[in-house]
Amino acid sequence: MVTQETLADIDRVVHEPSREFVESTNVWQFMQEYGIDDYEALIERTTTDVDGVPASGVDWFWDELPDYLGIEWYEEYDEVRDDSGARRAPEDASGETASRGGPQFIDWYPGGELNIAHNVVDRWAEVGEEARNTVATIWEGEDGEVREITFHELHRQSNEVANELQARGVGTGDTVGLYMPMVPEVVSIMYGCFKVGAVAVPIFSGFGVDAIATRIEDAECSVVFTGDGFLRRSDPILLKANLDEAIEQAGHVETTIVYDRLGASDADSDVAIPWTGRDEWWADTVAERDDDYDTKSLDSSQESMLLYSSGTTGKPKGIVHTHAGALMQAAKELYFGFDVKPSDRFFWVSDIGWMMGPWTLIGNHAFGGTIFMYEGAPDYPEPDRFWEMIDRHKLTQFGISPTAIRALRKKGDHWVEGHDLSSLRLLGSTGEPWDPESWLWFYEHVGGGDTPIVNISGGTEIMGCFLMPMPIQDLKPCTLGGPGLGMDIDVVDDAGESIVDTHERGFLVARDSCPSMTKSLWGGDERYLEEYWSTWEDLWDHGDWAQKDEDGFWFLHGRADDALNVAGRKVGPAEVEGAAMEHDAVNQAAAVGAPDDTTGTAVVLYVVVEEGFEESDDLREEVREMVGEELGKPFRPREVLFVDQFPKTQSGKIIRRAVEATYNDEDLGDMSSIENPEALDEIEQAR
Repeated sequence: MVTQETLADIDRVVHEPSREFVESTNVWQFMQEYGIDDYEALIERTTTDVDGVPASGVDWFWDELPDYLGIEWYEEYDEVRDDSGARRAPEDASGETASRGGPQFIDWYPGGELNIAHNVVDRWAEVGEEARNTVATIWEGEDGEVREITFHELHRQSNEVANELQARGVGTGDTVGLYMPMVPEVVSIMYGCFKVGAVAVPIFSGFGVDAIATRIEDAECSVVFTGDGFLRRSDPILLKANLDEAIEQAGHVETTIVYDRLGASDADSDVAIPWTGRDEWWADTVAERDDDYDTKSLDSSQESMLLYSSGTTGKPKGIVHTHAGALMQAAKELYFGFDVKPSDRFFWVSDIGWMMGPWTLIGNHAFGGTIFMYEGAPDYPEPDRFWEMIDRHKLTQFGISPTAIRALRKKGDHWVEGHDLSSLRLLGSTGEPWDPESWLWFYEHVGGGDTPIVNISGGTEIMGCFLMPMPIQDLKPCTLGGPGLGMDIDVVDDAGESIVDTHERGFLVARDSCPSMTKSLWGGDERYLEEYWSTWEDLWDHGDWAQKDEDGFWFLHGRADDALNVAGRKVGPAEVEGAAMEHDAVNQAAAVGAPDDTTGTAVVLYVVVEEGFEESDDLREEVREMVGEELGKPFRPREVLFVDQFPKTQSGKIIRRAVEATYNDEDLGDMSSIENPEALDEIEQAR
């Protein structure tokens, strides 16, 4: 049980995997194969130079990985990387355009040809009856409907999608939008795009008109797949009208293919959606196509997906991923970090419009694994919906955001205790820093006190993780373990000098590329270089504030650009929020800065109160004092304001810049990534 005594001693190891568990893991078997003794040696072998040869450890690892993981190529690659700078850089000040070497423009697996779709669906449908009849996707609708899709069925349907796209003139390099409900057909659409060489552009199903239009206009999609809608707390949420309005703003779209989830195609249906001359029903198009298709052999560097960043720091960025990069990274992380086995059933709470959606699909299906998808709200019809589904479907891995866990913890322990969650082998989380109380609650109540939490952090830009604990590691609350395999990362100071071994807080950077690092931004190389490579020479600036403690555990302290400079001393908002959430009455918190005549910047804290507690002046003062005791008096919030929710991105991250801009009466800027725009009114009317 999580107690104040437990929380007082959070800087300690709380999870120690058994020897039996360690030796059962995929990463342990990899270490035995290559004579690697322990975790530290594993990270060193896969990320650092060998015998003084630059990038040799990284290259060795990424060169061994395709064979080790069973990735299939149409044409073998010539070398693991080409860092000659053959790709063209933007014009310099003189107007000259020149080649550029270095980590910014590395080509991975040059000369090789492959296709994600072949590796995630075709080969499982072709190798034999057992594999093709394996369930690829289990889907549960909010209304309780359950569908199971085998690899054979997935193969046929993705071929139908490919033939539909080809018939409409969509080919290699063309963009296709996916503004879809979370139904199994999403998987077929994505894989069908891969088959013809089209670039899939997933768009979050919760977006409003402006956010949809921004992405369609930037990507210039000629075809968009959508649905009539989906269920949320038993109410139909309609998609089609939003899409139509967005297309009017954005242009480009010639065809919209509509999947009937809610029955809108039935003449007697109560669900009514608008219809235009560009619209076609899925049943009249895709479902009528031939289910045989020869998947294209594509260059390793061919674009596979255009994923848009959440936009917490401004206008969303179009992140470009390749067939080789997206496949290798997702497969690596699911196999080693989440230890996927043939009998597993993997569930990550996500939408196809967030990176974790494609990551989950590609990473599991690369090994013929089974993924679980859920359509609706996490607390409908009761707050135990997730726990009930884990119990009933015997799910083995479960990933969720810290924000969602805080909300479910608020509902009470009894909703979890009535369910058998013993099928879970690993827990996962990402999206934002944890607070210790919620991490421990997740570990003890959902994981039973013996299931590791694989807390990961990376981003859309790398289709994966810079930091990722291995299941063989001990864990402290909230830790991200250490560097992911093959990820050469560091913590540096303002001058770009490494401070990782001094255990100070600094900026998280990458010293080298990896196959899944975005090859650029959709808008061109200039913004790509400015966004990620302009702070220090040849260092990728990820924008996070990080630290490795004296015991070797890595932690994040929030976004570096959110840091609050109070009286000349910087503190991360996540630290202030974490200190506030140690109070029993605080469920969620958001800290922002405000101009102050004395300290330059003052801390303003917004709080969501736990159920059963009252908002009061006494509570305000208790929270202020708790933060002051934890971080020092200068960081005591000048104000504590109460709200019921925060503005968040699709991935559950609080959009602090929106909170700060609202408080300071400043321009909000681009808000297209916000999932719950009504929360902005909450901030304006904070109590």
